[in-house]
Amino acid sequence: MKKRTRMLRNLPRMFYNAGMEQLRWKQACLECIEAAEAAFLTTIGEDGFPRTRAMLNLRNGGQYPQQVSFFANHREDLLLYFSTNTSSLKLAQIRLNPRACAYYCLPALFQGVMLAGALDIVDDSALRHALWSEGWQRYYPQGPDDPDHSILRLRPSLVEGWIEGTRFTFRLPASP
Repeated sequence: MKKRTRMLRNLPRMFYNAGMEQLRWKQACLECIEAAEAAFLTTIGEDGFPRTRAMLNLRNGGQYPQQVSFFANHREDLLLYFSTNTSSLKLAQIRLNPRACAYYCLPALFQGVMLAGALDIVDDSALRHALWSEGWQRYYPQGPDDPDHSILRLRPSLVEGWIEGTRFTFRLPASP
């Protein structure tokens, strides 16, 4: 028991993020996510190696003001959506292994947030229309219902990052 107590005492404060502390970190995460220019999505390739690519940050209200109200209902669960081409390699990777993470950062402020969980490929016309943004015709010429337009949903279960000079980590409850 004494050894365990000593080990707990020596853990970094990042593991003491219960209650109010977790609320503080969650708010800091939202601020970072909503201000980041891009999201970086990592999937696992067939060979077991990670594959990272830049994605549109649909939670950035400056870039996508029409979606601010859509994400207002997902401030607690930190749910993320991404728009992508159905023909992209990442969809095949997700079908083989849905484990993924998204990373958002503000390099000038030395802030970054990683959200890990399972990615879903969502086939929902109403959702494609709700997330649609003018200018996306260059990616999906036939509009929101273009056969080459897919929506990915990341339900984060683990959040880690570096904000305000402190490393933190916390888990989110599983969402339906």
